[in-house]
Amino acid sequence: MGSLFQLLGLCFWVYFFCYISITVVSQNVGGSGNVEGIVFIDGKAPIGKTDDDFICATLDWWPPEKCDYGTCSWGLASLLNLDLKNTIFSNAIKAFSPLKLRLGGSLQDKVIYEQKGLQQPCMPFLKNSSEMFGFAQGCLPMSRWDELNNFFKETGAVIVFGLNALNGRVIKSDGSAVGPWSTTNAEALIRYTVNKGYSIRGWELGNELSGSGVGTRVAADQYASDMISLQNIVQDIYRGFKVQPLVIAPGGFFDANWYKELIDKTPKSLDVVTHHIYNLGPGVDTHLIDKILDPSYLDGEAKTFSNLQGILKTAGTSATAWVGEAGGAYNSGHNLVTNAFVFSFWYLDQLGMAASYDTKTYCRQTLIGGNYGLLNTTTFMPNPDYYSALLWHRLMGINVLSANFSGTKKIRAYAHCAKQSKGITLLLINLDSNTTVQVHVTTESAAFNSTSTLQNKHRSRRTRFARMPRDSSSEITREEYHLTAKDGKLQSQTMLLNGNILAVNSSGHIPPLQPIDVHPSEPINVAPYSIVFAHIPNIDAPACRW
Repeated sequence: MGSLFQLLGLCFWVYFFCYISITVVSQNVGGSGNVEGIVFIDGKAPIGKTDDDFICATLDWWPPEKCDYGTCSWGLASLLNLDLKNTIFSNAIKAFSPLKLRLGGSLQDKVIYEQKGLQQPCMPFLKNSSEMFGFAQGCLPMSRWDELNNFFKETGAVIVFGLNALNGRVIKSDGSAVGPWSTTNAEALIRYTVNKGYSIRGWELGNELSGSGVGTRVAADQYASDMISLQNIVQDIYRGFKVQPLVIAPGGFFDANWYKELIDKTPKSLDVVTHHIYNLGPGVDTHLIDKILDPSYLDGEAKTFSNLQGILKTAGTSATAWVGEAGGAYNSGHNLVTNAFVFSFWYLDQLGMAASYDTKTYCRQTLIGGNYGLLNTTTFMPNPDYYSALLWHRLMGINVLSANFSGTKKIRAYAHCAKQSKGITLLLINLDSNTTVQVHVTTESAAFNSTSTLQNKHRSRRTRFARMPRDSSSEITREEYHLTAKDGKLQSQTMLLNGNILAVNSSGHIPPLQPIDVHPSEPINVAPYSIVFAHIPNIDAPACRW
């Protein structure tokens, strides 16, 4: 009889603790401590496909005199004065092997290119408050163009060049730029480039002239005509080449009607449609961090990606979408925000979201310059986002998978087929300040069922997580890369990888990015305010066999 009471008592306590654990998991999402969640990977077919060199960064024209809100953050980061002999700078580019670079920015529509017979002297940008963007026309000397191209060849960079689209136009009192684009100077640059044997991946026309424009604007029908002119020039100059450079436009802010008209009128003249993203507002905004940590705010940009994707799908064009420039906060960003650890939450979420809408390339403003550079403007030392970009480039393959997280809304989840490796790579971003999330990964569709899934998991772990068996070979491990801020400070400019500081060595070499190995049956622990890349080799997704 005593043994029966003992058995009943044991059953009671087992039931009690099981009930408590289920209640905590289902009700404590978003609170302090530890919670659990499931990310369901649908690997039947890719939902998008990126370029292999999806990661891109920009180099700009701004001179040292460019200032915003009383702060001058550009230093010697212009295409005209950047130190091309800096070891850290060249090593930072080489580490990507290759890194795609877009050369352009606000002043590109005020740049002329030195050429024989051009009467005016080749002068740098001079400050003039009465001129658009506060600077008078500048000039690119061909000697500097030679230096840049030699540097790009040495570092293996892939180059997209933004051409001056205002040349020959008249800017009216209402702010519109009218008349056809004068092609003469651009054509001379392109011919010079080809004659010198320099490799250019794409020629992009204009910067932020779409829709209502920034500074000035060009009507969509005129822009379409200009794009046909650019295509004709490219086809003529590159005739006989096995591979011709891409013809790219408009490098502006997305305006659905304007973009649709441009795309409809250039069905065979436009290879890439680019748009810019500064969805966080001005760099002076004191609420930037609040926006970055707000999942609902981050979700807002999905509408732009979706709308552009829809236009391209129905337009009868083979053109693809790129993000041609994205600095998050305009007017040079915000020191200790857009160049600090916290910005990797925004940046990596943007990369994941853009890829899921079939965006082929994402160009970060900037590689160096302003307060949003991947590299420090003065020292060239990598800021946290540099390492985030490098990890993405090395781990995330071109095929994008559907990833849905069930649990706290503070977890952002994205998945790709692994790059040059078996399995998948999962990106997890924890926007919560005090909650560690234990993430279980499954490809079983039955397991993805909101909160009840977490309850059912406790009852039948073996069937719900059949893809992660306990008897997996000890040789098959999951590689994890945990990114956190030094001392837990979001505005730190020092990033930790698996608890170790990331920094270049005394020779200027980029540090190795080493993972930790975890048994695949264990959940992925995503600490508060942290980011995790997890390479899971034993998920065999059909989408990754393509």
